[in-house]
Amino acid sequence: MQFGRYYEEFEVGAVYRHWPGKTVTEYDDHLFCLLTMNHHPLHMDAHYAETASQFKRNVVVGNYIYSLLLGMSVPDVSGKAIANLEVESLRHVAPTFHGDTIYGETTVLDKRESSSKPDRGVVAVETRGYNQDGTLVCVFRRRVMVPKREYAASAVPEGVDPERPSFPEPR
Repeated sequence: MQFGRYYEEFEVGAVYRHWPGKTVTEYDDHLFCLLTMNHHPLHMDAHYAETASQFKRNVVVGNYIYSLLLGMSVPDVSGKAIANLEVESLRHVAPTFHGDTIYGETTVLDKRESSSKPDRGVVAVETRGYNQDGTLVCVFRRRVMVPKREYAASAVPEGVDPERPSFPEPR
């Protein structure tokens, strides 16, 4: 299984559908909120959400959905990345609720060779997240610096497969 891509493998206009999807549970949402110290009652308090919000139920915190989609995209987009350079834009288009399943896909928008280092390039992508009904819930654009294939071949010792690192022998 491929994990990430070299610069040469990206084609402008290519669409990568990320698999598998993820069903968001109340536990996932609450844990993420607690880990990031976001204690807003819209995410944590069912009574508050039912009585004081337009949705009448808890809304999953948006940064969790963004993080989930970013993680889903790693095997297809940034698994070989040298650096994630920027998130250009991030929009939460529709709410996500406990029990929704999130699916993602990424489109390659642009690519350019590095002007300072010939062994790498920068790829611009847009990732979109949809719920189980096909409703767009989140979209973001980012730029990733990735190695060229020639660099990867010269940077790894002969006989070592960078896709399958060796592990120490058990003692």
